[in-house]
Amino acid sequence: MSGPTPYTGGVPVSRDPELMEALAMVAPGQPLREGLDRILKAGMGALIVIGDGPEVLNISSGGFLVNAAFSPQRLSELAKTDGAIVLTSDVGYIARANVHLVPNPNVPTEETGTRHRTAERVARSIGVPCLSVSEDMAVVTVYTRTRRYQLEPIPSILSRCNQALQTLERYKQRLTDESASLTALEVEDLVTLRDVVTLLQRAELVARISDEIERHLVELGTDGRLVRLQLRELMAGVEDERRLVVLDYVQSDASWDLEQAIDTLSDLDLDVLLDAEEIAHAVHLSGHADDLDSSIEPRGYRMLARIPRLPEEVAHALVSHCGSLDKLTRASVEDLAAIDGVDEHWARTVKDALGRIAESSILDRYA
Repeated sequence: MSGPTPYTGGVPVSRDPELMEALAMVAPGQPLREGLDRILKAGMGALIVIGDGPEVLNISSGGFLVNAAFSPQRLSELAKTDGAIVLTSDVGYIARANVHLVPNPNVPTEETGTRHRTAERVARSIGVPCLSVSEDMAVVTVYTRTRRYQLEPIPSILSRCNQALQTLERYKQRLTDESASLTALEVEDLVTLRDVVTLLQRAELVARISDEIERHLVELGTDGRLVRLQLRELMAGVEDERRLVVLDYVQSDASWDLEQAIDTLSDLDLDVLLDAEEIAHAVHLSGHADDLDSSIEPRGYRMLARIPRLPEEVAHALVSHCGSLDKLTRASVEDLAAIDGVDEHWARTVKDALGRIAESSILDRYA
């Protein structure tokens, strides 16, 4: 077994908060990880329960009370005992050691080793994270209510992160190209539903690759600092781009809002995400979802976001009044200044900026 294995369903690892929280506790730089490393180096095994609430005590038998502040040295020394080690939920204290755990025997498990089988049953039955350190295999397995996850060597994770970053960079460049193309089409009022869906597909794929790297970063802990910096630079503006596209093109419906549209897009299976018509239907985009080549008109949020320091309330007032980018660009300075919440300074700034953006986009498109 290697990497994440779901007990049921197909929820992405990066969206499993219980597992992500457990991985953060055992990441490099954390005291618990240092203790685990000491146990592995000593060639020992261990069963560790993170949580000392009543649900844990109810399935505990024997052992002795420790109630001492956690330290890697104490953990490795207590691992010499045969029973489980019980830590507080914040891993600040070692509560008990040499404990015999008696979880529900009816909880199914595919594990064969005693430690692993007990750890899986405890985690699944009472919902506390458990760690099993294999003496023979020299690996650490994390168990939660819904997952088991075998920790990988840090060099392997770093290698996968670097490969994912290269993939992310390529997809981000394609997203940038699609974004520039959509801007030019918006200026010329030539946008089709297919153009909007294509950009949403690119943005969502980039976001999913980023989520995968984020999960690796949790596991890397302090060893992932450089990867985190690269990821932050590559993802700059991606979330805003996706949000603005949805704002511009989603159907105006009191029962359907921005967050629902973005959440729906994020939850789509990959096969559905690659189907343009399915996206148009699922996200409730404007226009005729069955005709991807039908024209569709932007409201103007995305274009206004390109104007530096334009207040959000001013952008909202402009879009609410004009209703579409076409009407917004054709309005005079006087027309814009007459809108509630828009003064003459911002009216002139918006008019000039939209003109420059239009000119630049057309030149880039036909150059």
